Amino acid sequence: MMALLQVVAWMLLFSLPFMLRPSSSPQQAGKPESSSSGMYYFYIINNLFWIAFFYLNAVVLVPRILYRKKYAGFVMMQVFLFVVYLGIGWMNNLLLRDQNHFNFRSHFLFTFFIFLFMLATSTAIRMGIDRIRAEKLADEKINENLKTELSLLRSQVSPHFMFNVLNNMVALARKKSDLLEPSLIKLSSLMRYMLYDVDGEKVSLEKEIEYLESYIDLQKQRISKNVIITTDFKEADRSLEIEPMLLIPFVENAFKHGTGIIDQAAIDIELTTKNSLLQFRVKNRYLDEDQELKDKTSGIGLVNVRRRLNLLYGKNHTLQVDREDGWFTVLLTIKLT
Repeated sequence: MMALLQVVAWMLLFSLPFMLRPSSSPQQAGKPESSSSGMYYFYIINNLFWIAFFYLNAVVLVPRILYRKKYAGFVMMQVFLFVVYLGIGWMNNLLLRDQNHFNFRSHFLFTFFIFLFMLATSTAIRMGIDRIRAEKLADEKINENLKTELSLLRSQVSPHFMFNVLNNMVALARKKSDLLEPSLIKLSSLMRYMLYDVDGEKVSLEKEIEYLESYIDLQKQRISKNVIITTDFKEADRSLEIEPMLLIPFVENAFKHGTGIIDQAAIDIELTTKNSLLQFRVKNRYLDEDQELKDKTSGIGLVNVRRRLNLLYGKNHTLQVDREDGWFTVLLTIKLT
């Protein structure tokens, strides 16, 4: 396709003199047919040499001499080629045109301007193409680096979640609870989601909500019944797509720091969407910082999810974290596409 476009461009360029000149004139009518034929041969051969110079400069001279900063060599090569083309034009004219009308000064100026045009055009096009290729390659490298970084961030979130779930399984096994079997089934579905469904760039909001609901159900089996847990996913358009494992760190954080020795412990989780705008709110009661029992992994999930949000959604998201009146509130807003 590119080769065809180039052929069409050359044909249009070199046919302009024929399309723009008058259809006939008294002087042309008086010329012999052989002279007219010689003019056409002269024009065609000259144009072939200019096309050869165009690609010689674009394919060989610019990348191998100019890009290597051999400016003196590049200038000398252009001067040499200009002299060669003066000679080619003169020989072409000698063989195919009437020498009585040959004017060296006019030939020099005409060759000079055509040479400059071809030189500037071929150099500019080559540099433009190389610049586009370089930018495309740089973008591809950035995308690959982002994918690698996101995979690392995601893998840091997942083990944290798994540690909590496995602890729940251990507690149920010790109690010999009848809830162990359904809990293992839920854990199996979660593992399937984590190992297979999250391999893609995005998942449906339906799957992400099912993942959250299963996680919350498993946590309810572990914590005290005195903890009030409310969830609301009814106003969510589940056909939308979102990055996998993006919402779970906020829920995980709420269960980690919103349960235990907390008076009137409560966790409130709400997910709504409107016009492709997702709002995810997680609230939990918490102890003051000087009374709260902390572990070594505190805050890892939220730090990672902030990094992921910045990489994936940039200015298309906001994340607000507030501590007020004993409530820790996270409000995430994402413009989904």
